Amino acid sequence: TAASQLFVAQSTVTNRINEIEKELNILLFIRTNRSVELTPEGEQFKDYADKVLKLTNSALAQISSFHKFDLHLRIGCSDSIYEGHLAPLILELRQIYPKYSFKITIGLSFHLLEQLQNNIFDVIFTYLPLNNTYYHCEIFKQDNMVLVTDIANTTFQNGITKQDLIKENYLMCNFGLQDVGQFIRSLFPKYHQFSLEIDDCSKIVPFLLGQKNYTFLPGKIAQPYIEAKKLRSIPLIDFETPTINSYMVCKKSKWKLYRSIFM
Repeated sequence: TAASQLFVAQSTVTNRINEIEKELNILLFIRTNRSVELTPEGEQFKDYADKVLKLTNSALAQISSFHKFDLHLRIGCSDSIYEGHLAPLILELRQIYPKYSFKITIGLSFHLLEQLQNNIFDVIFTYLPLNNTYYHCEIFKQDNMVLVTDIANTTFQNGITKQDLIKENYLMCNFGLQDVGQFIRSLFPKYHQFSLEIDDCSKIVPFLLGQKNYTFLPGKIAQPYIEAKKLRSIPLIDFETPTINSYMVCKKSKWKLYRSIFM
């Protein structure tokens, strides 16, 4: 319960909630003899409370790290960017900067942008750019898109056309947003339903192995599986794919520092 987590009596929590409701002149909870549920206003208040708690915990962790580390970096990153680019970079950085601490959170691009602007992160790596006066946004990495299938699937060894692709069992790995996501969907008929759709590249690979399924992956994600002879790439005959851009975003005041570390 909230009381046990805060190490206080349940009555203390209840009294504080009642005080907040009186102060705001709204009901945060609907109470019955058997249950307590949040009102719509309570749901909204909870969202703000969660943000305050995250920010408080993050600030306390950062203050605590001052005595142990020279720099504490709170990093938000899209899963595919982390797997393909950031993870190997962090391995190097930990050797170069042993007195730096790195707290890495994996998330969806639009969530990361929101959390950055709520001061949850110091820097994020995302598929979505940010146009904001107080933040600097620059391309971090560029990657190509590779159509892959199981290594044992010998169909289309010499290449595949757009018409052939839409007839096959394509699995939608929705790692890309904006141009990339729109491009993939534009290959298929309007309102096309994929048999599987997932937004994590590493999670879709098991559905390719040993089966005649197809998907586009970022080149850096596909490369280890191709080299391990688990997947193979298929040449594209009559169409080309857009470049996948990932972005590094942080406050303008910190840009020079973070650029020197990550770029």
